[in-house]
Amino acid sequence: MRFLCGLALTLLLLVPSFAQTRVLTPAPGSPMRKAVLDALRVPVEKELGQAVVFKVDVLRVQGDWAFVRGVPQRPDGGAIDYTRTPYQEVRELGAFDDNFSALLRKDDGKWVVVVHSIGATDVAWEPWSDEYKAPKSIFG
Repeated sequence: MRFLCGLALTLLLLVPSFAQTRVLTPAPGSPMRKAVLDALRVPVEKELGQAVVFKVDVLRVQGDWAFVRGVPQRPDGGAIDYTRTPYQEVRELGAFDDNFSALLRKDDGKWVVVVHSIGATDVAWEPWSDEYKAPKSIFG
């Protein structure tokens, strides 16, 4: 009986740490997904000077870390107007892809953007795991 009680207690203590190591993909409309994307929206809208929504290709959360990749769009689903953004010149040079990627971390219960990239033609997030000590599994 003591063995079973000890085993049950051990399992209960391991469950929270297992939840921290699992990679989740929050469902569209879920509170977690909304919180992550709303946190990202603030710097992206400021940088682009216009309202945006995100067409999400990848959203992975592990513990207090989140990685997001996709395409920014206007709220009506149309393409972003980059003509009055810092990206217009590189677009004209053909050195711009219409995408975004971002790494966020939960701090004091709120998602905070650690780093983001708009229009990268390479794998902008490749160094982020080492540079910011984020779990590699959210990028894979």
